[in-house]
Amino acid sequence: MTSTDMVVREATDVTLVCRASGYPEPYVMWRREDGQDFNYNGESVSVVDGETLTITKVSRLHMGAYLCIASNGVPPSISKRIMLMVQFPPMLSIPNQLEGAYVGQDVTLECHTEAYPSSINYWTTDRGDMIISGGKYEAFPVDSGYNKFMMLKIRNITKEDFGFYKCIAKNSLGETDGIIKLDEIPAPPSVFTTTLKSVLDNQTIRKKGQLQIVQTNDAVSSTFQGEAFGEQIRDFDFYEENAATKKDKLLCLILIVISAATQMLCL
Repeated sequence: MTSTDMVVREATDVTLVCRASGYPEPYVMWRREDGQDFNYNGESVSVVDGETLTITKVSRLHMGAYLCIASNGVPPSISKRIMLMVQFPPMLSIPNQLEGAYVGQDVTLECHTEAYPSSINYWTTDRGDMIISGGKYEAFPVDSGYNKFMMLKIRNITKEDFGFYKCIAKNSLGETDGIIKLDEIPAPPSVFTTTLKSVLDNQTIRKKGQLQIVQTNDAVSSTFQGEAFGEQIRDFDFYEENAATKKDKLLCLILIVISAATQMLCL
């Protein structure tokens, strides 16, 4: 009797049978529907001859559709498709068990799972609370056959978010979990832009590095980039650019600091 679709446990032996009759006596062979080679008695093969296909210690890599093809030189050849499903408990791997982020940053944690039947996957905090998607958190899977990628995005991190996170996978055959530690790292230097809005004519203007200046009547506009560390703004030296008739104008530097409040400095 020809086999039907089969579900077996990993590491057991499985035999697929394909019976064919005709005159002349048909030749029968097996191959994977996707055309890939598979492990057969320790060898990588693409085709196995005969009515039976016996795989010892079947693994999840054997999972897929197999074709039994019978031909006797009299067209057409006939084929039978048999699906082989291999059951195994969840297995889990973590690409990065230690992640770093700074306050205000978004970060994505990642776990990889394999399971069949498909596992139920979820995340918990170090307090054991299940994480539900929405607001600060976004938990989403990326599926690839029996492989799943568990992703957890944490938005706008605060100091309370640092700690341990657990990814959990379970199915009817078992359960497994993994832990990722989220540590705080120093924030990178913020970038700010300084704009010279107007200057007193005949006033000396100096600045380190390159400065591009556009002068319109009695106003000089200048932009440059610098660095801010915490609340300390680095000092800049200016060089003389132009001298015109004296007019009492106010020199204002507007410091727009990313991730900080806008400040107005008037000299």
